Amino acid sequence: MTDLYEVSRHYYQTELAAGVERFFESRRTSCPWCGSTNLSVRLHTTDLYQRKPGRFTLERCGACRHIFQNPRLSPAGLDFYYRDFYDGLGQQLWEWFFAGQEPTYRGRAEMLRPFTMPKAWLDVGTGYGHFCQIARKIWPDTVFDGLDQSVSVEEAQRRGWIDHGYRGKFVALSDALVGQYDVVSMHHYLEHTREPFDELDTAAKVLMPRGYLLIEVPDPDYQFSRALGRMWIHWNQPQHQHMFPLENVVRALTDRGLSLVAVERGAAHHKGGDLSASLALLLNVCAPMTRQPWLDAVPTRWRRFRHTTTWAGGMPLLVCAYFLDTLLYRVVRRTYSGNVYRVLARKES
Repeated sequence: MTDLYEVSRHYYQTELAAGVERFFESRRTSCPWCGSTNLSVRLHTTDLYQRKPGRFTLERCGACRHIFQNPRLSPAGLDFYYRDFYDGLGQQLWEWFFAGQEPTYRGRAEMLRPFTMPKAWLDVGTGYGHFCQIARKIWPDTVFDGLDQSVSVEEAQRRGWIDHGYRGKFVALSDALVGQYDVVSMHHYLEHTREPFDELDTAAKVLMPRGYLLIEVPDPDYQFSRALGRMWIHWNQPQHQHMFPLENVVRALTDRGLSLVAVERGAAHHKGGDLSASLALLLNVCAPMTRQPWLDAVPTRWRRFRHTTTWAGGMPLLVCAYFLDTLLYRVVRRTYSGNVYRVLARKES
């Protein structure tokens, strides 16, 4: 771990010496979804997760209600902010988190049951393959392949959680995948992409006729997205480039020859994704981890003391927030609302 930390520290100090402003593209004056120039600021925030330097803005289109990062990060900027998040120094934490999401994974896989028996399933943005590991328990005769830009997809194949892994960009790999799959899934993938229309075009291209596309994304219309402000965990800046109202996704799918067959909102709600997660973000803002390779200073005794005491004092509040989230989860799942939604659509030809 020390070697990895020191390698990372050298990288970050070199990059930060040149400033983070170069990681942003020019601010656009029109909506990337509908082209309207009726834009307003939805949110200003910082990196609440890793606490890397930089300020980020989400803007909202007054015509179609699409929310997007503006100015957006360049590919080099995304590389900088993704580094050590899911992989590297951040891998252990996220593996622990993903391993605890079995009910969510089962809900996604079960959504197909009334409509088809999948034979070949491609999970785009598969990470380490945790979803596929659970989904094959429900569909044991299905071939599960995964695609991801990260080395994680190679680890997923090594573990046997996917049958075959593709490493690279979905759009770039599409020609080799045309018509091979009767199910394509994108779980918390589309909001990370720079050009979501291109990703949807590629999914339609890869699907067989009468195949199914399953999408799960955060719901920006959820009540807590405004009530919790920048602490709502699903804003996830700077990684989330786009946030989509449900009707926008449905319309985009229809435009690509896919017909809507099912929507889940309350039933897709993520447990623990609101109060407790937002409180954890707040604690992280007040007292971030003391040993981070993108920090200039060596951790002081005061910084370590502040981190320890803040989190110790916040732990009872986190426990209370978790129980409130549990109650909220039981209520929300019976409503037509939730912090995420799922859309299942069928390719007609």
